[in-house]
Formats: sequence, C-alpha cells, structure tokens
Amino acid sequence: MNMKMLTELAVKGEVRELELLSLEGGFYIARVRLDHVEMTLLDDDAKPMRIGSTTHLRDLLQRVPPFPCVLVQQCVHDEMCGAREGPIGALRIPFTLSASL
Repeated sequence: MNMKMLTELAVKGEVRELELLSLEGGFYIARVRLDHVEMTLLDDDAKPMRIGSTTHLRDLLQRVPPFPCVLVQQCVHDEMCGAREGPIGALRIPFTLSASL
C-alpha cells in the first residue's frame, strides 16, 4: 500500500488501525489494518517505508483523515532474559495523528 492508496482508504473510512512497529535499528514501519487484510505502507520504490518517529508519521499523514494508531514495541528484555513464563505480548500504546496531543 502506498500513500495514495492509504489516503483514499482513509477518506472512505476504511482504515481500522495503523500499527507503527518499532524495529531494531531505531526506525519504524507502518502496518495498515483494514477489515480483512493488513498491508505494509510502502515508499515510492515499493519497499517498506522507513519511518523515524511518531512525529515523522504525523508529518507524512498531515493531510490524511485521522484514524486509530498504535505504537507497537516488543518487550526485548523479557524475551532475552526469560523473566516471565508463557507468551509475551508486545507493548501497544495508542496515539493520535493530531500534532497537538
């Protein structure tokens, strides 16, 4: 999914959620969830768009109608140290595309 497609889907109200996934190396990629499919946001070269921060994402989407967003970060410490038993879920922090919040 490119920015044009994301904008068109957001205008139609079809974007259910955007997950901003934190990756090793200090950057993020965006996964866009629709009703029955998830797609990665791609750049002009059809490669996953590297996003530097939530502020960078807000700048990219400043002309796109708002939709729910969540920052997703894996709990690396628990995975490395084995501190807990059972499945370890990602940390999910909701945020808004509004620059004022």
